[in-house]
Amino acid sequence: MQNIKAVILVGNSDFGRCPLASRLPPALWPVAGKPALERLLNHLADQGIKQAVVCGGGAAFLLAKTILTDDRLDMDFFDESLPVGTAGCIRGGVSEQTDELLLVFPAGILCPPEVDVLMKVHRDGRSDVTVMLNPTYGDDIYSEQASGIYVCNPCILEHIPKAGYFDIKEGLIPEMLRVGRTVHAARLPNHAGNFRNRQEYLFAISDYLENVPKLNADLKLLKSSDSENVWLAANARVDLQARVDGPAIIMDGATVSSGAVVLGPAILGKNAAIGKDSVVTNGVLWDGVQVGSNCLIRKCVIDFHASVQDNTVVEEKSIPFKPEGMLRRAVSLASEVAKNNADKLQRVLQPLDKIYEILPDWTWLSRKSIIALLGSGLVLIVFLWSYWSGLGELWSLLLRSDEYSAGLFVPFLSVYILWSRRHDIAQCPVKPSIWGLFAFMAAQAIRLLGLFLMYSSAERLSIILSIAALVLLLFGWQLFRKVSTILLFLCLMLPLPNMLQYFIGLRLQNWATSSAVFCLEIIGYEVIQEGNIINIGNASVAVVEACNGLRMITAFFVITGLVVLLVKRKWWEKLIILASSLPIALLCNTIRLAITAVFFTVLEGEYWEKIFHDFGGYAMMPLALAVVVGELWLLAKLTVLPETEEAIIITRQRG
Repeated sequence: MQNIKAVILVGNSDFGRCPLASRLPPALWPVAGKPALERLLNHLADQGIKQAVVCGGGAAFLLAKTILTDDRLDMDFFDESLPVGTAGCIRGGVSEQTDELLLVFPAGILCPPEVDVLMKVHRDGRSDVTVMLNPTYGDDIYSEQASGIYVCNPCILEHIPKAGYFDIKEGLIPEMLRVGRTVHAARLPNHAGNFRNRQEYLFAISDYLENVPKLNADLKLLKSSDSENVWLAANARVDLQARVDGPAIIMDGATVSSGAVVLGPAILGKNAAIGKDSVVTNGVLWDGVQVGSNCLIRKCVIDFHASVQDNTVVEEKSIPFKPEGMLRRAVSLASEVAKNNADKLQRVLQPLDKIYEILPDWTWLSRKSIIALLGSGLVLIVFLWSYWSGLGELWSLLLRSDEYSAGLFVPFLSVYILWSRRHDIAQCPVKPSIWGLFAFMAAQAIRLLGLFLMYSSAERLSIILSIAALVLLLFGWQLFRKVSTILLFLCLMLPLPNMLQYFIGLRLQNWATSSAVFCLEIIGYEVIQEGNIINIGNASVAVVEACNGLRMITAFFVITGLVVLLVKRKWWEKLIILASSLPIALLCNTIRLAITAVFFTVLEGEYWEKIFHDFGGYAMMPLALAVVVGELWLLAKLTVLPETEEAIIITRQRG
């Protein structure tokens, strides 16, 4: 097992074919509370595998942040900037000089075979590549399909080009046969449960539940005369008038209301709810799903926190989460309130002269201004409709991400800055510019390019570019110049591209470790650095990727950007303040790591270590703000002009 390396292929998003796969990699689709990839990694660790590399397909950062990696595995994440094919992923994730046997798995798999079985089949076949096939199930649509599992000798790396797109089935295997290498196929004893879309996912779930999987200790078998093969979490609730027929798993906090029927194979995620008299058969409800009353859900997969309205029939579909559903409910509620209070509203609004007397002078609008505002409002509605899903995904990403959580405040801070400048902005004449139309077309071209090449960063960037183009189109150059700095400030809510973040994050991680070791040695501690692990005394402090300081850098850029936009200083002073955020963030992160390492030599227990680790990050924020305030004070002292003195005129009168 020491000379075996697992290569896990995530693959690119299944854009356009499965709504859920377009939004979330199948590797992260949950199975009884755990992502499929996490289950695969645990399975490999149980089998004795020590090394694994995950080829992220453009989502390595999301995968690393979402799954809980097994401490028994030496994990690595590889992310390609462009699609390179399955063989190209092996090329990028494995060293060319390796002598390790390669086990290639798809990330979306629920019933992976035993490693010993794969090794025996490969050894008996005496081949360079063994292709594993799923067993035949009669006329089933999954018959005679490859499982996506390969056992490869390290010699395959010699036949994979060093650049470009190269697939295993269409590229590597024909090339191996052409040069005289051996390739053979073998059947697995059971279906591997690999999946890429809804149909395959439900098939894999069915196979997974039928084989009585190893479940969490929190799940207990439901003992009921009307329910069989049903595993129930401690805090899940099944009404006495409901019926659940397994195999089924009901996770923590899930509820099945009176009269509801659940027919397995089925899984109800955490806090999922099924309304009265609804029927769910052969479906999977992810965490937070809400199914209304009197619904029929058949062979469906429902996304996180999605909702199904009352009296709805849905069959053989993927139901994604739609943020616009919340907007629709809010609009309908507002409409209902307005309708119920129409008479009161009309009495309040009449006569208009009294309303105008109450309002301040700056609210008086001409007919031209009213038309401009109505047009702007219509454009805003169309913009939100077009970008609502992208905005929802960006918001979800910021909520999940530790590094970019500060970006959640950027839109609200931008509105505050606009409000603080409202008097200057109101004085700008409204002169729409045709250049805004060309800029908007360029922004949409970038968006289309991002969709076509599956660059989510380009799609998110097009949001800011579209806003800037619309400002230029509707209001003209003069107002655009007034708000240009605020538009740049909005870019701080966009996460970095995965490739750039990986490049920066690795170097920041190394810098954080080395700088913390330097500080500890300066104050007299004996420290040994092993990679990104600091050995100090009897304690070992691992500087993981989350401690590289990127989170602090992004937060400081937001804070200093806000300060720069609000204070009235010269442009070069603002530039100094903004540029100083990077060294201040790095300095504070180094101090935090050094102090954490010192306290880890004293504190015992994971609970106290976690509390101090988290508190240390928050404690650095006041320190950084104090440095910024001190910087402003110093600049003010250095740049104060001397007081002007009146000239004294001395005249001499002639005698």
